[in-house]
Amino acid sequence: MTYAPVPSRSLPPADATGATVTPLPSQPPRPIPFVDLPAQQARIRPQIDAAIAKVLDHGRYVMGPEVAELESRLAAYCGAKHVISCSNGTDALALALMARGVRPGDAVFVPSFTFAASPEVVCWFGATPVFVDVELDTFNMAPDSLETAIATAKAQGLIPRCVIPVDLFGQPADYAAIDRIARAHGLWTLADAAQSFGAGYGDRMVGTLGDISTTSFYPAKPLGAYGDGGAIFTDSDEDAALLRSLRDHGHGDTRYDYVRIGMNGRLDTLQAAILMEKLAIFPDEVERRQAVAARYSAELPAGIAVPKVVASASSVWAQYTIRIGGGHRNALAATLGELGVPTVQYYPKPLHQQAPYAGALLPEGGLPNTDRLAHEVLSLPIHAYLDDDLQTYIIGAIARAVHALS
Repeated sequence: MTYAPVPSRSLPPADATGATVTPLPSQPPRPIPFVDLPAQQARIRPQIDAAIAKVLDHGRYVMGPEVAELESRLAAYCGAKHVISCSNGTDALALALMARGVRPGDAVFVPSFTFAASPEVVCWFGATPVFVDVELDTFNMAPDSLETAIATAKAQGLIPRCVIPVDLFGQPADYAAIDRIARAHGLWTLADAAQSFGAGYGDRMVGTLGDISTTSFYPAKPLGAYGDGGAIFTDSDEDAALLRSLRDHGHGDTRYDYVRIGMNGRLDTLQAAILMEKLAIFPDEVERRQAVAARYSAELPAGIAVPKVVASASSVWAQYTIRIGGGHRNALAATLGELGVPTVQYYPKPLHQQAPYAGALLPEGGLPNTDRLAHEVLSLPIHAYLDDDLQTYIIGAIARAVHALS
């Protein structure tokens, strides 16, 4: 696998005694939010107010005209033929599995190093989640572990049905390798892009990867609503028609004509209206996130492993996640907290160690990278409104904290 070059990094300069000099105030110039939704809202508040007022005026609060308009704009943005909005990212995954008829006896391959929604929906349909390890440097599904996991599932008498790569922290998984393996074993690919909408892979945008893709509009996502929301992307006319029916109780040609068992997975009109205003500034916000990530990668000190972006991909930087070994992660987080820098640990207890998945299948050899990352990763503040002064403070605080650990 080829990776984009990362600029060299170093600690702050040393004085004549060899001690590291870190000219840093005891607290940041102003509070540092992990995600700054108020700053984004201030930028577009008039547009948001007008969009909400328009919905209040026409009164079509469920499946109003803004829903179809949002779907059209999302399709134009990413290049997908069909976009089906829905109630949240978890329901988006569930609708995709429902449309493809996942059932008991099927094996669905998911990473353990992710949020619970990915394997959770597999269990809803009585299928078996089979956990797959991830790469240490990209945090995404490891193709060689997928191969092993498929062999494990077959040995247990399960039918390999679907693979769900998760684009963790904003970067697409290695879809070229994963799709090759999936095709060789007769699986279809469901791209879980809850964290990566706005990124690219090769000459394709997220939303056009996999047989079906899904995303989440949870407020903290790079493109987030002011409540829950999600979307499903596909180029298949058949899948799109089925998904639209399933999203609304399995309806047929008329409102009270039901042709299959479905669910209530509709997106509220108000959220669609808000998302359109956010989508209008989304390309600029993605560029700003990438600039913050580039500075972190260039200036964070030695001893910190920065995330790698595959040369053929881009990241939308839902999170900027570093690694620090030697059992120092918790101490680093504590010191940064004292210095006013918020951090989050995703995910301190992998899913295969959680009680609901105690009986889930693991590939031969287990999930060593997943187990390791759970003790090493730490996510830093990153958003489109993180200004230069706060970036400078965060980088300096990390340098001071790392030096204290050495």
